[in-house]
Amino acid sequence: MAQPKHSEPGAAFRAGLIQMACSADPNENLAKAEWRIREAAGRGAQIVCLQELFRSQYFCREENASLFALAEPIPGPSTESLGALAKELGVVVIAPLFERRGAGLYHNTAAVLDADGTLAGIYRKMHIPDDPLYYEKYYFTPGDLGFRNFDTRFGRIGVLICWDQWYPEAARLSAMGGAGILFYPTAIGWHPAEKARHGAAQREAWLIMQRAHAIANGVYVAAVNRVGGEGPPEQGLEFWGTSFVTDPFGQLVAEASTAMEETLIVECDPRRSEEIRRNWPFFRDRRIDAYAPIVSRWLD
Repeated sequence: MAQPKHSEPGAAFRAGLIQMACSADPNENLAKAEWRIREAAGRGAQIVCLQELFRSQYFCREENASLFALAEPIPGPSTESLGALAKELGVVVIAPLFERRGAGLYHNTAAVLDADGTLAGIYRKMHIPDDPLYYEKYYFTPGDLGFRNFDTRFGRIGVLICWDQWYPEAARLSAMGGAGILFYPTAIGWHPAEKARHGAAQREAWLIMQRAHAIANGVYVAAVNRVGGEGPPEQGLEFWGTSFVTDPFGQLVAEASTAMEETLIVECDPRRSEEIRRNWPFFRDRRIDAYAPIVSRWLD
């Protein structure tokens, strides 16, 4: 049974992170994800997270109206298939999908399937980037559900998506809602022309930012990225993998490689959050009476 969000620490659980490369065939990617979920469950994973937009290659490298055909409703074919698998294996599955909400209305969405196969809910990506080879504003409407947490058989979890990683407000609100772990399904990598000069610093900034969320909120953080090159050599992306889990004090518990498909299985103990928060009481010392300006776009 899921724990109330302000209860005493629940039982430890094992998170499974699936880092994989994607082909151009959505059905092939779904089949690969399913056997990787089976593998993770066989190794003891209880909450399994797939990468952002796992059913396809990262199509936002270009603006192409025909690619809207990749979208699907939620509930829909993927949640039906993965829900049945979650029930069979008794695991929670986080499935990031290209959601077709209606004609001309699409979201970058994560569906959370509980261990009984039911749809626990969805999170729609709130922060939508628009950068070279990351033309997401063309495809995705910003999320309208807020920063949601989900009560699952193995505890209360928060789910955010990729560009959300860079916003401390998103992590803070999810942690305040009682999440024991924040999952960040991701699709991030190097522009080929930038890798030699900036690549190491870019990846390090990505790691530091999410480790900082863990420290500031006393919560586990799990980032799940894809690997492999997608697109033509000069106009493609090389996804840098590095899926990882950090504990509530920002210490790396497990980290995948930059280039290989891997499945990480990591035990997470909510008592570790309790210990960290007692000794580093950031929530106690927050000056909520002084933070009203944070909702402004800028302070002139």
